[in-house]
Amino acid sequence: MAATASHITTAEQLLRMPRGLARHELVRGELRVMSLPGARHGRLVANIAGVLRDHQRDTGSGVAFGETGFLLSRDPDTVRGPDAAFISKERFDAVGETAKHWPGAPDLAVEVISPSDTFGEVQQKAREWIAAGSIAVLVIDPDERTATVYRAGGEAHIHAEGETVDLGDAVPGLTVAVAEIFA
Repeated sequence: MAATASHITTAEQLLRMPRGLARHELVRGELRVMSLPGARHGRLVANIAGVLRDHQRDTGSGVAFGETGFLLSRDPDTVRGPDAAFISKERFDAVGETAKHWPGAPDLAVEVISPSDTFGEVQQKAREWIAAGSIAVLVIDPDERTATVYRAGGEAHIHAEGETVDLGDAVPGLTVAVAEIFA
């Protein structure tokens, strides 16, 4: 029997939930429904996921992920899903391939601001990724055409379209031209 949205409280129940017209995250045992984003959002996610995938193939330094659930805490469970992510080879090899939610935060989480998001919500989520163990969080703002990088210690650096973002601390050897994300 599939769990109903009103009774989702664990990561395992979330994983068994039927796919539908919305995406879901579990935050401290509470189901959060997110609307499906539009075409611009999807294109930008594909662009940055492609950069991560190409880097993975070129360097072998880790594994790129599309929309994947990351189990950040238990009792109550929190499962968040960034738009794209990267995990180092060492961390991936330690866990291995899994059909379940990845245990822990990715080294890099990427969030593309959706029309239904507020900047404050995305900023809070970036801070939650860092608190859960992500080395860096890349937030793409389609309206401003910027890429903001959050790191531990509360630092956030905004990069404009003519700049390059160094993500080498989270993804060894990776730098990305902001223009490439919006290409």
